[in-house]
Amino acid sequence: MKQVAKDKKAIVLLSGGLDSATTLYLAKAEGYRITCLIFDYGQRHKREINSALKLARCAGCDFNIIKLGLPKGSSSLLDRKIKIPRSAFGGIPSTYVPARNLIFLSIATSFAESIKADNIFIGANAIDFSGYPDCRPKFYRILNQLIKTGTKAGVEGRPIKILTPLIKKSKKEIIRLGRKLNVPYELTWSCYKGGKRPCGVCESCFLRKKGFNEAGLKDSLTNSGK
Repeated sequence: MKQVAKDKKAIVLLSGGLDSATTLYLAKAEGYRITCLIFDYGQRHKREINSALKLARCAGCDFNIIKLGLPKGSSSLLDRKIKIPRSAFGGIPSTYVPARNLIFLSIATSFAESIKADNIFIGANAIDFSGYPDCRPKFYRILNQLIKTGTKAGVEGRPIKILTPLIKKSKKEIIRLGRKLNVPYELTWSCYKGGKRPCGVCESCFLRKKGFNEAGLKDSLTNSGK
């Protein structure tokens, strides 16, 4: 695992899920001075915000909670009138929030440039995922070029880079990496429904269960796995 200079700063987008938690601990292991950004955007699974706070504190990292009002009516994560789909793959599901990662990463870029951070980490994944367009490698390639072109840091030769260390890893690989990094997965939250206990049937729950089963590990949050 690479180590960076002690003065290197990074922003980590921390949702509270297992991918973002693994990304946080990976960035920490690499030696970055981390500021976590936690977004409260009206999501029905607000429990993930509490998980993100616990993870940031457990990792000993600074954090900021960013409150946003995103348009409702097009995503089941924002509008309770729209039913959360079960784990049925095919097409882009109703849990897609329009331009969510573009918005989050634009804010993260502003933060990064303000505190002179070198990198922005996001736990995006394009293997075991729901097919969201803003989780695919092409999106990040283009966005990195835009940041290089459209920021003072970029035009002065100090481009801020978005790093996606998990983008080509399966959930099994992510979870095994997290175990090596001692990620406290019991603090994470994945379920889209945001109840007291994971529903076990939404796409996010399905992918989590699949990952722990394939990794041959037990998920202490859900008491599932091996």
